[in-house]
Amino acid sequence: MELRYLFKKTQTDDIEPEKKAASEAPQTPQGLFQKCDACGQTIFAEELRKDLFVCPTCGNYFRMFASTRIADIIDKGTFEEWDTDIGETNPLNTPGYEDKIRRLQDKTELDEAIVTGKGLINGHPSCIGVMDCRFMMASMGSVVGEKITRMFERATDEGLPVIIFTASGGARMQEGIVSLMQMAKTSAAIKRHSDKGLLYITVLTDPTTGGVTASFAMLGDIILAEPGALIGFAGPRVIEQTIGQKLPEGFQRSEFLLEHGFVDAVVARKGMKKYISNILKLHENNGEYSFDGVKAKKKTARKNKLSAWDKVMISRGKDRPVAQDYIKSLFPDFVEFHGDRFVKDDQAIMGGIATFAGRAVTVIAESKGHDTKQNVERNFGMPSPDGYRKALRLMKQAEKFGRPVICLIDTPGAYCGLEAEERGQGEAIARNLYELSSLKVPVLSIIISEAGSGGALALGVSDKVWMLENAIYAILSPEGYASILWKDSKRAPEAAAEMKLTAEDMLSLGIVEKVITEPEELTHANLSEVTDQIASDLAGFIKDNLEFDGDALCEERYNRYRKYGA
Repeated sequence: MELRYLFKKTQTDDIEPEKKAASEAPQTPQGLFQKCDACGQTIFAEELRKDLFVCPTCGNYFRMFASTRIADIIDKGTFEEWDTDIGETNPLNTPGYEDKIRRLQDKTELDEAIVTGKGLINGHPSCIGVMDCRFMMASMGSVVGEKITRMFERATDEGLPVIIFTASGGARMQEGIVSLMQMAKTSAAIKRHSDKGLLYITVLTDPTTGGVTASFAMLGDIILAEPGALIGFAGPRVIEQTIGQKLPEGFQRSEFLLEHGFVDAVVARKGMKKYISNILKLHENNGEYSFDGVKAKKKTARKNKLSAWDKVMISRGKDRPVAQDYIKSLFPDFVEFHGDRFVKDDQAIMGGIATFAGRAVTVIAESKGHDTKQNVERNFGMPSPDGYRKALRLMKQAEKFGRPVICLIDTPGAYCGLEAEERGQGEAIARNLYELSSLKVPVLSIIISEAGSGGALALGVSDKVWMLENAIYAILSPEGYASILWKDSKRAPEAAAEMKLTAEDMLSLGIVEKVITEPEELTHANLSEVTDQIASDLAGFIKDNLEFDGDALCEERYNRYRKYGA
């Protein structure tokens, strides 16, 4: 392949070579330099190659050949390419289409717009597909759809994960409705792969648009994106022409999609292989568990009796550790995922995957901040519907891969605001209760501070519920209780005692199974006294559930909640 094509960011493959002006001929040795379209900087080709085709001046991402991408992601010498001999078709008898295909095959040394095969990613066996924009803007014709479908069928048979790097203008116009059918065909193959409990990761690169976005690109269990990539169904020019408005800066870029809940993470190109291999590692259940290294439970001396109101104030303390602190201590290899795949990434809910004692787990937490700025970003730990839907997405993902779910609860309650109601706050909470009741994996919830109303219960329909000694669990705040019943919020301390909201109360009512003791004043400095206890008990929970029957778990969970009341 000629080096000059590798550095092209603006696609020129559709221009006939004989029609290019003579003035376009390079004035320097061919392939020695490349100009960045974003900043105009002239870059040495070799320097650009070393930087994985990211401009060293402005960080602009150049498009990559499929072969270059595979060389970067797949361990050297392990790639086996598949399905290079599928015959091209011209279902609509489009004039000149077959000749154009042959010219592109000669020019790019590709058989089609995607390369598929399998190899190792830091030692992890995987199937991989990489789209290449030089071939008809990586549009999806029948051969592209067939190669993707065959890859998923083979991955399903061999029990392998699939990673696809997307880059496409969408469905191929020259094949018309037959191209459209590839959207359905590939999606159906992905569903069969998913039903076998196998992992699918998509990496969205610039550009990912049209029918590719509306099919296999957005169906990954985990969806990653390169920085600044254009991602959307309709292209920006089409949208502007349709609505007659100028689009805002950054619209349809990777960061926009992250903010709006459609991708799990935006990952730099240089760190992509490591990021993907880490995800693959977390999804490989090799049965090698180790509970010996988990610290034994530490006993903490009992302190003076505190009132219910005292505990309310302690649970709300500004210096009290928050969910991120527990995750950092208990799950150091935690990988966070983002978004509800509908509207937004609600930072009041954080979730992802990690290991504990060698066992892969899903961790979901209601998340406050350490300071005012972080609390504003996380809405003071009050989730919106988008947060609950993100949590549910991760719970269902855990069910697919057979991972226990660990929930950390810390919220004054679900967010009550105009946008939350418009997006269905009640439905989102109800859906979580509904799905959690029959989730076919072990679920443990730990109340670390406040647990307010249905906003807490949305993460609390579990096999076991544990609670820190000075945490609270209530139908609403004591202030709200006093205001509604007595028309006097100043009677909140009295209300707290009447509401029976302490950990001791929850234990006596059978709402929780375990109370975790705390030091006299719980801070970041002595958090290990609590997390050591949690780690010891969590090891027991994980060990007891190494082998589990999903139907039996659901029956036990049903009976756990069936007993409450009359």
